[in-house]
Amino acid sequence: MENKNNKKTIRAWAFFDWANSAYNLVITSTIFPAYYVAITTNHANGDRVNFFGKSFVNTALSDYALSAAYLVMVLLLPILSSIADYKGNKKIFMMFFTLLGSAACCALFNFDKDHLEMGIICFALAAIGYSGGFVFYNSYLPEIATVDMQDNVSAKGFTYGYIGSVLLQLICFLFVLKGEWFGIVDKTFAPRLSFLLVGLWWIGFAIIPFSVLPKGSPNAQSHNHNIIKGGFVELGHVWKKVKEMPLLKRFLPSFFFYSMGVQTIMLVATGFAAKELKMETPQLITIILIIQLVAILGATLMSRLSGKYGNVRVLIAVVILWIAVCVAAYFTYTQTQFYIIAVVVGLVMGGIQSMSRSTYSKYLPENIPDTASFFSFYDVTEKLAIVGGVFSFGFFEEITGSPRNSVLVLGVFFIVGLILLFSLLKTEQNINKNSDFSNR
Repeated sequence: MENKNNKKTIRAWAFFDWANSAYNLVITSTIFPAYYVAITTNHANGDRVNFFGKSFVNTALSDYALSAAYLVMVLLLPILSSIADYKGNKKIFMMFFTLLGSAACCALFNFDKDHLEMGIICFALAAIGYSGGFVFYNSYLPEIATVDMQDNVSAKGFTYGYIGSVLLQLICFLFVLKGEWFGIVDKTFAPRLSFLLVGLWWIGFAIIPFSVLPKGSPNAQSHNHNIIKGGFVELGHVWKKVKEMPLLKRFLPSFFFYSMGVQTIMLVATGFAAKELKMETPQLITIILIIQLVAILGATLMSRLSGKYGNVRVLIAVVILWIAVCVAAYFTYTQTQFYIIAVVVGLVMGGIQSMSRSTYSKYLPENIPDTASFFSFYDVTEKLAIVGGVFSFGFFEEITGSPRNSVLVLGVFFIVGLILLFSLLKTEQNINKNSDFSNR
């Protein structure tokens, strides 16, 4: 794309985050988990449910569904993104996953205790739609913004996402907590209505980026490969390029380890508070809103700090704060303490997500045509981190009997990521020093 830093294009791009972040807040973090536990817990079977004839703990089943969805995307995204670059049609893939995710959320309107299998399948399909659309969305960043603007543009996307998701969340909470204002008698109706609203919000606002963003440019010479083989050939080329980039190949491992902690905490925070601190739904809602609102400040603050101190140094500082969060959570026994932790989590959550994306984008060579293939590596790394982090959290809780011990395990992941970030900083400094020497 020739015209970078175009305000209209950047604003339209950011609206994709506005459109689909509501899924992440309503479906994975607040209303769906509370509704799911409520309808799958009964006096006869406790917290166990039957899924296609097999018995599971209800929360374990939803975790397995989420892990399976991300594993599917780990396997598919490298192929699909390579094909998208190969054919120059990444916006079509972005639209497909958006339609899939929004349709799955709308279908959750019919989810009740008598339709468990359908609900879990739609829950997983929504996750596939969300993660699938995001990799193609991310791949537009180096196309629409110059290197010096990518931190600001990335932060703008996350800011739009946080604002949009909180706005819809507040609307949904009105129906859930004050249903009598709208004549709602059935307690299951308001949560199911929220799922429908998420689906409509998602596809409705996604029309903005779909109408403005370019479809992408083909990146393939004429050859005899069919479309699938061509995708694999292009993927192989990208993998070879990644191994030849000293900064990129050091950033990805550090990103993987600290993402195991970040992504898992985002998914289990409300469950930890409910289980360990006995916090009720209104209090959990307050915590999620605190995290989301402070995250807006965090994304903006980290973007400004990166301009002064550099991305890697800011990431190092943020990861150190994450380690402190894990230690503090282990020793947290009161709700007031948890509220304080929630503020810190919000601050570093927005910052680390935005900074990670823009750092990766900066390490890519300028004007590369195969951005979707490169960002598939980024997205696959993140999805593998989710699978590994969530599994580890559940596994250590199961064998030790307490999620507090699992939080300490997440702290270990952050420590490994921190060590790798220091290695990346040293490599970056050496490269800059050699570059300065050669320019004298």
